[in-house]
Amino acid sequence: MIAHLKGQLTYKSPEYTIVDVNGVGYQVFTPLSTYYALPNSGQTVSLRIHTRVREDELKLFGFLTEEEQTIFQKLITINKVGPRLALGILSGMSPADLLSAVMNNDAAKLSTIPGVGKKTAERLTMEMKDKLADMVLATEHQPDAAPTTQGFYDDALSALCNLGYKRQEADKALKTIYNQNGKDASLEELIKESLNIL
Repeated sequence: MIAHLKGQLTYKSPEYTIVDVNGVGYQVFTPLSTYYALPNSGQTVSLRIHTRVREDELKLFGFLTEEEQTIFQKLITINKVGPRLALGILSGMSPADLLSAVMNNDAAKLSTIPGVGKKTAERLTMEMKDKLADMVLATEHQPDAAPTTQGFYDDALSALCNLGYKRQEADKALKTIYNQNGKDASLEELIKESLNIL
């Protein structure tokens, strides 16, 4: 079972990427949050992998952060939520917002994600609450910050570290961006502006 891939990024698109590991190209399906944080083609990338094996297929799903991978793996245990929809959910909402919507039974907010209907949103709030409780407890022990921004901050920091930057340097760059316009910045903006500093 493939759990991790590190190699040269040879192709990337919003739907999937191709990572060359010692001459073998692996097609990896990723959420948009991971896609936005990927380096340019030709550079080294490291991805956490969830391998899905079926009789007629073998697919790899890749993530830059442990948080995204954990949520993805919990989502696909829900009835009628397959890998494609799980990626769509992660692409349509930050982990912090998703945690908040589930724990607050906010099915209306979840149903704004493309592909998530009212019934699916209600099922997510019911069945995901217990599965995500441990993650909510972990985020409650983080430094005070706006939930959405804090989630983006952590994701951006993890993404920069996965791109090869030292955690201390990445944290310093992120704090600079965060203090300027972090409260309004998206995950993509935090990563891009931090990369400019680095």
